[in-house]
Amino acid sequence: MTVTSIMTSDKSGQELVTFAQQTASLLVRDNLNRAQIRTIFTEVRKIEALWDAHPVNALRRLNMLKPKLDYQTARIPAVKTLKDVLIPAIEEVNKGGDEKERSRRFRVFMDLFEAILAYHRSQGGRN
Repeated sequence: MTVTSIMTSDKSGQELVTFAQQTASLLVRDNLNRAQIRTIFTEVRKIEALWDAHPVNALRRLNMLKPKLDYQTARIPAVKTLKDVLIPAIEEVNKGGDEKERSRRFRVFMDLFEAILAYHRSQGGRN
């Protein structure tokens, strides 16, 4: 199970759920706290709000998330696991081809990030 297969061929969402649960377990193990995840998630929510009205601007902001994730990882090494999931997912959104497929892949990206955040909390991720 890879980010690529989740983004491109996981019609039922089952792979996504399993992968998100495993990723959240790693984040909890690495002591990444909820606030550190939420900092990134807040930016992703802003991108989501732009997506339908200004897809080109939203895609640019999504791509700019990659250097921000690198920066966060340099500051907080526990972010690396999340970065290692989100950057390939962002790259899969970019590979979407037409706008409709990029939008579909962005929705999967959002589902993945939301599931990781939810499992992190349910598995005892600290505040």
